[in-house]
Amino acid sequence: MKIVVIGGTGLIGSKVVRRLGEQGHEAVAASPRTGVDTLTGEGLTEALAGASVVVDVSNAPSFEENAVMSFFRTSTGNLLAAEAKAGVDHHVALSVVGTHRWPENGYFRAKVAQEELIEKSSIPFSIVHATQFFEFAQTIADEAADDGTVRIAPVRFQPIAGDDVAETVADVALGSPLNGRVEVGGPEQYRMDEFFRQAMAVWGDPREVVTDPHARYFGSVPGERTLVPGDDALTGRTHYRDWLARSGK
Repeated sequence: MKIVVIGGTGLIGSKVVRRLGEQGHEAVAASPRTGVDTLTGEGLTEALAGASVVVDVSNAPSFEENAVMSFFRTSTGNLLAAEAKAGVDHHVALSVVGTHRWPENGYFRAKVAQEELIEKSSIPFSIVHATQFFEFAQTIADEAADDGTVRIAPVRFQPIAGDDVAETVADVALGSPLNGRVEVGGPEQYRMDEFFRQAMAVWGDPREVVTDPHARYFGSVPGERTLVPGDDALTGRTHYRDWLARSGK
């Protein structure tokens, strides 16, 4: 089966492509790096020819509020139109846990707009809501840095390994369309400030983690359970300490 992975050369996309290929499928990595641009439509027709499933794990190059909204609306609109012409049977999108619970956050609003386009299209779909990736933990800490301290809200946090996200996305792509959503999070839930206090000590990062109920997470203040999935969510297998050891970090 031919499966096109939009964003297939990135962190999650490359892992999805590899997993699908290992299972004997024709997994095509589609991104500007391979001549496929969902913003302009360049290369889409050729890439989607004969595809049964399209997996979209692409991300905006800028998280600025207007830029990210424009990216997801334009990219998703172009992609869905091309899929309809190509006769694609299943559209799979990777999104974020909590999108519909956090309208104050510009990135989450853009993901909601993306999901609404998918839901309104004629193509059967599945949406995977994942929690934050282990791979981005240091980026989160840097984003929260303020004069030598890292200000983190004491809210629930359930990060997940990129490999586990890719496994879930690949499994969903090979199944029947859900015409709905599935959530996946890591195997352990933490208080976010405590997670970063422990993690940064392991990294050897000397910055102090300050517990701040008003600390912003990429532009807005999260609620107690904004960033964690529901009780019926799928759970990744990789623990953070094991991921650190395996990745040499």
